[in-house]
Amino acid sequence: MDQRYHVAGTGPVCLVHPGGPGIGWEYLRMPELERSMTMVYLEPVGTGASGRLADPRDYNLSTYTHFLHAVIEHLALPHIMLLGHSHGGFVAQRYALDHPDRVASLILYDTSPVTGDDFWRTAVANLEHFARHHVSEHPEVAGYVAGLTSRPDRFDDEGATAVLRTITPAYFHDYWGREDDFAPGRQALRMYAAPSWGEGPAFDVREELSALTAPTLVLVGDDDFICGPHWARMIHEAVPGSQLAVLRRTGHLGHIESSEEFTTAVVEFLSSVSGDTA
Repeated sequence: MDQRYHVAGTGPVCLVHPGGPGIGWEYLRMPELERSMTMVYLEPVGTGASGRLADPRDYNLSTYTHFLHAVIEHLALPHIMLLGHSHGGFVAQRYALDHPDRVASLILYDTSPVTGDDFWRTAVANLEHFARHHVSEHPEVAGYVAGLTSRPDRFDDEGATAVLRTITPAYFHDYWGREDDFAPGRQALRMYAAPSWGEGPAFDVREELSALTAPTLVLVGDDDFICGPHWARMIHEAVPGSQLAVLRRTGHLGHIESSEEFTTAVVEFLSSVSGDTA
């Protein structure tokens, strides 16, 4: 089984796990951090050029943490900086709990310690609010909730990609105000359907987070409709000594929408825990 990853930049190594599950890794490129760090972007199984599982039901947290560990072993680094975005943050939390000796520092970016009914009810309510706010100028947003809640087994890769691209504006605080900046990335997004068909126990590490020992930064956009400040504060309050950075006027993609503030937050955190300037 091939597990691909992509390396960019020079300096201390930071391993990056993208979200989804099933979104192509390219959206998570962080050029500003690449100027002073070696960013290793994982291309999760089921996406891009990485291998495909024979049974789509096996795309679950255990599978992703297994392949994350395989890459860390392959890199032969005794300790790593680990950044997980959204669903990748679920993987990063699980990995840091299971392998505390391998994680030197942890960045949990726009993620949550739990999913389930309350998580999804909140996301749908936030998206409904977004649609009401924008529907008069952008009538297409009326279909965003249906896109978010569509059964994933209804789509192939092209259909899943179309849905993701359609609802992309909701992942920004002000997509249409900066559409010239964001539209090319929107059209480059790729979604792979099979990872959404995975089966496994519900994600909930709330009772375990107090055991995290790695220095941790919890980073969130204040207008993230799906993994917003409520969930970030839940992590921050549970993880001993963690730092919380809230990016103002920012949605789910702060490394794009507020890149300077995002980069500053990461660099200052890493400097505070290592004594080095990243």
